[in-house]
Formats: sequence, structure tokens, C-alpha cells
Amino acid sequence: MAEAYIVAAARTAGGRRNGRLMGWHPVDLAGAVLAEVAARSGIDPAAIDDVVMGCVGQAGEQALHVGRNAVLASGLPASIPAVTIDRQCGSSQQAIQFAAQAVMSGTQDVVIAAGVEHMSRVPMGTSVAGAKPYSDRELERFGVRGFSQFTGAEMIARKYGHSREMLDAYSLESHRRAAAAVERGDFADEILALDIETADGPARHAQDEGIRFDASLEGLGSLKTLAEGGVITAGNASQICDGASGVMVVSEAALKAHGLTPLARIHNLTVTAGDPVIMLEEPLFATDRALRRAGMKIGDIDLYEVNEAFAPVPLAWLDHVGADPARLNVNGGAIALGHPLGASGTKLMTTLVHALRKRGLRYGLQTMCEGGGIANVTIVEAL
Repeated sequence: MAEAYIVAAARTAGGRRNGRLMGWHPVDLAGAVLAEVAARSGIDPAAIDDVVMGCVGQAGEQALHVGRNAVLASGLPASIPAVTIDRQCGSSQQAIQFAAQAVMSGTQDVVIAAGVEHMSRVPMGTSVAGAKPYSDRELERFGVRGFSQFTGAEMIARKYGHSREMLDAYSLESHRRAAAAVERGDFADEILALDIETADGPARHAQDEGIRFDASLEGLGSLKTLAEGGVITAGNASQICDGASGVMVVSEAALKAHGLTPLARIHNLTVTAGDPVIMLEEPLFATDRALRRAGMKIGDIDLYEVNEAFAPVPLAWLDHVGADPARLNVNGGAIALGHPLGASGTKLMTTLVHALRKRGLRYGLQTMCEGGGIANVTIVEAL
């Protein structure tokens, strides 16, 4: 079978809600990443066959085909086409898989998979705007009045016996790992620093804004739960985040023709779907399938990136898969670093590839829960 390789990967540092990236238009944010990924690869930009851009909130400043607009804002050739896709939180992870499939099929040789979400300028729910996205027939089939990720997170916590204390302890560890990664300089190679304006004048945004270096169990424990009698709080859920990210995926022929240096080889592509009510549990079963299809066991995987949409998700994943907690989200996750929705897939892949290479490790697995009860899994081999 034909192979697909990642030859460049970059992301912006996450911005908090109404924070340091507030002055950046999402199109310019995504465009900056596209230009950076192309520059890091060293390829002639005219050789790029396509851009696949993930974005969940395709409304307001992210409407009217944010992927194509990002190409036009990037300074890259206007001859590069683009498509914008929505697989909810897994949008740009799916962008990677579409890019890899295009390359492996032989129909394209050089594709940038990317994602953007400016949650400050295009808040969650903007695209709904008072409309009714779920039909009565759909709701009647599953016996619910609506589908909610918050309800799903509470359901998982109850199903797997996660107490509030367990969730807060996990969240504290996410902040501690992220803070340690910053102190070690582990994010330096993957982050595209951006020019910003602050109250003190021009500055560079090169550090994830959401990390709480002084996080404590006491502080997390003082936060109110989102539902009465529940266990989910703003502290054990992912942070609203502004950001963009991208990776370049190429064929073996492109590697040779353009003299490119591969960072990783894509080893397995999997996507599954299940219960839309509990919704966020599907990464567990998607991982089972991915490992079977790859002929691997979880012990063969050196590092895992499991998106921390809510703390019960990675905790349930660890229990179900029998994975080693020390290999999970080693540089922290979305609870500390933020979850820029459509950008999170390529963001996590960027971090995973760099982390594997820095540690001299081989295999990495990435998965995330997605609205509607869907999950993607991507396994890569660092080179």
C-alpha cells in the first residue's frame, strides 16, 4: 500500500477567551499557519495540491469557506485549492485523514491538513443562531430532548465511577505537565510565534495562555459544578481557546521529488461512531478497532494524545484500553492548553509528532471525542 508522511507540523500558542489573540482575524490566524507549514517543509508552495481545513463554527468571520480564505490571506499561491470540513471536535484530525487518503490513493501528492477556531470572535453556538439543528424524528429515535456534550460527560463519569476529586486531580496533573513542558522548552519547536498588541505595546505570543502555573486542588475544588449534583466544572473541562494548526502530508514520490525530510509516517486511519447520547465515549471503542486493524496492542504505543474535552474522557479511555497513564498527554492536554475545536486535531498531532521525536520514541496514537458520538484515531510512526 502507498504510504503517507508528515513533513511539517506547526501550531499557534493557544489564546484564552478574549485574550492575547483577540486582535487576530481567524482567516489570518489560519493563513499564518498555512504559510508556516509550507515554509518549514521547504517545498515550492506551487507544488501544494490542496488544503483541507477543519472548522466547527462556520459562521461570522469563519463563514464563506474559511479554508479558501485562509489560503488567500496566507500569501501562498492563489492556485492552491481548499475545502472546509466539519467533524466537530475532530475536524482537523479528519483533515489529516482525508489528506492521507488523498495521498495514499495517488490522486494528490502534497496536501496541508489544518484547522482553525477563534472561539472569542466566533463563540460556540454562533452557527445555530436560535435554529433547531435536531429534528423531532431524530430526537424521538433516541428518546431525548436534545444532545449535549455536558450531559455526556456527566454520564461517563457516573458509568466509570469518577468522583469530583478524581476529575480535579487529573486536571491538576494536566496543568502541571503543561507547565513542566513550557519550562523544558518542549513546545518551542512546534509553536509559531505571532505578533500581537498588548496594553504594554507590541509583543510576541509564543506561550499557551491557559496554563495555570499555580493550579491547586483547593482552587479546582472551589469551582461550582455545571449541573446541580454533578461533577463537571470549568476546571475539569477543556478551556475555550483561540488557535490554528496544521501539518503537511505528502506521498513517497513527493518526498523524493522535492527532497523532503519526513517527521512521521501515518500508520493507521480509523473513524467510528456510536451512541450519540453519551456521545463522548466513542474514542474507547474506536481505539479498540484501530489497534486491531493495525495489528498492534496498546503496549506497542509509546505516547498517546487523547483530547481532554472533559476529564472523564481520558480517564475512561485509560481504564478501558488498559493504557499507561505516564504515556498519556505527556505535555498536558486541553484542560490546561485549551481546545480550539476545529484546530485541535492538527494541534494534537503537532504536539504528538514533536514529543515522539524529542524522546526518541516510535509510535504515537491520537484520538478525540466528537459531537454526535463519533471518534477518530490516527496512529503515526515517528521517523
